[in-house]
Amino acid sequence: MEYSPQKINEIINKNNFKFKKKYGQNFIIDENIINSIINKSNINKDTMIIEIGPGAGSLTNKLCKVAKNVLCYEIDDTLKPILDDLKKTNDNLEIIYKDFLKADIENDIKKYIFKDIYVIANLPYYITTPIIIKIIEENISVSKIVVMVQKEVGDRFKAKPGTKDYGSLSVYLNYYYDIKKVLDVSRNVFIPKPNVDSIVVSFEKKNNNYELNNKELFFKLVRDSFTQKRKTLKNNLKSYNLEKISNVLERYGYDLSVRAEELSIEIFVDIANNL
Repeated sequence: MEYSPQKINEIINKNNFKFKKKYGQNFIIDENIINSIINKSNINKDTMIIEIGPGAGSLTNKLCKVAKNVLCYEIDDTLKPILDDLKKTNDNLEIIYKDFLKADIENDIKKYIFKDIYVIANLPYYITTPIIIKIIEENISVSKIVVMVQKEVGDRFKAKPGTKDYGSLSVYLNYYYDIKKVLDVSRNVFIPKPNVDSIVVSFEKKNNNYELNNKELFFKLVRDSFTQKRKTLKNNLKSYNLEKISNVLERYGYDLSVRAEELSIEIFVDIANNL
């Protein structure tokens, strides 16, 4: 099935579907963008895909052609008639009508045999970060994530030290993944058209995470360091042993007057391991 604005509108009208703001529904209609996402994801016939929020199935349909299996989570069961039509022509597609954030993913994928599992999705803006955090914290065996997100959010995900977008979330995500921009996406390729542009970002799982003495302490240190972004470490980390922190910073040419946004993940790891 070829997707276009006209085709999507036909499907939506035929099924009397109503877009729901509470679910952040913006369906992608540009086949060139869809093809770019597929091509840059390096999916093969040993890959299982999890898609969150398939909508009218424009991305889903293409995923089914290149992957071994596609498992979709859709919170809006009024999309069932549209997606059931898609299942008729794709026997490797399963759709679970459930909130991804409440689903038992490890249990749902037990029956599948695959070499790698990727998450590929046009994510609803309002739950982008919780979805990625769930994948990390539940230790779901995902080796790659390729997602379309609000540009502002994607810029924070992939931000580097010394940039305005770099924050505790950047450090947290980059501890687990190498994050890169795949492509920019105009708001004009969606229906309904959102108020912001999007970006596709890829997350490649790091094989060797940084060696930490205490992961919990590390992430608390990072959060506290960015409590007030414009303040120095000396101000944000008053409850920590500042002498030990100062000794680590000196090795990298910094002192306690530095702001958190200037420090790389490696420096935060070194600080945490010396506290």
